[in-house]
Amino acid sequence: MNNELILWIVFGILVAVILGLDLGVFNRKAHVIKMKEALIWSAALIAIALLFDLLIYFMLGTPKALDFLTAYLIEKSLSVDNLFVFLVIFAYFNVPETSRHRVLFWGIIGALIMRALFIVIGLTAIENIHWIIYIFGAFLIYTGIRLSFGKEREIHPEKNIFVRLARRMVPVTSDYRQNSFFTRENAKIAITPLFLVLLVLETTDVLFAVDSIPAVLSVTLDPLVVYASNIFAVLGLRALFFVLAGFTQRLCYLSYGLAAILIFLGLKMVSSDFFPMPVSVSLGTVFGILIITVIASIMRSKGKNSNKLR
Repeated sequence: MNNELILWIVFGILVAVILGLDLGVFNRKAHVIKMKEALIWSAALIAIALLFDLLIYFMLGTPKALDFLTAYLIEKSLSVDNLFVFLVIFAYFNVPETSRHRVLFWGIIGALIMRALFIVIGLTAIENIHWIIYIFGAFLIYTGIRLSFGKEREIHPEKNIFVRLARRMVPVTSDYRQNSFFTRENAKIAITPLFLVLLVLETTDVLFAVDSIPAVLSVTLDPLVVYASNIFAVLGLRALFFVLAGFTQRLCYLSYGLAAILIFLGLKMVSSDFFPMPVSVSLGTVFGILIITVIASIMRSKGKNSNKLR
């Protein structure tokens, strides 16, 4: 058994244990997720991801470990932007706070499958049609430019084709039935609004994956590193939502920072055959952009608060 196979097994066990503890132990009963609980869970998931990276370092070497850290940092930063969309979806459907954790949990289960499919398609395409790497790179540059001009992806739950089809094909209850996705009404199976929320989350994650998968593929083409970094970031997204939901508006320059990262990764991808870039440079650039973005956002937020006090 080689080291990479061992890491795949360890990764699978970690994901299974995390999901089992999350839904079967810590959140077996529906409740409002408090800040302290979310902070602890978020910190624990980040620590697990970093420990897995340490394992990669000892078993596969420094380059792979740096690849994972860079990919994880990219995915984590892109996932913060997703919180805005989650807030819009939850507000639109008026999702009770006690039900938000459950729908995010099952949304992540779907993301595990969808991300795996996207990664296989992406890796297969690059391996068999190498020039497609230039298309991926150009797409990242295009997406980054759109973000820099404030043209973020808009989410309209009422226009979601899967939601509209579900409403036509199956009766939908007028209210939430605790944490149930399905129920019986007039002796017929009906879906609850919580199931519609899950549909919107899953289809929205497909749009997120279109950006995030090429971004990680610009760092490495190693299937383990690409998938593990994606999933560890996605697993931590739910806890991160409850931590940052009240603070996302303060990150006023986040879209500009993400735009700079996407443009940088796109340029790196397009020029990879001519000017290969060391992963340490990629990691330093992504980390530097994020630090500048956070510091600038905090300074802007403090400036606004001080003006209000005058």
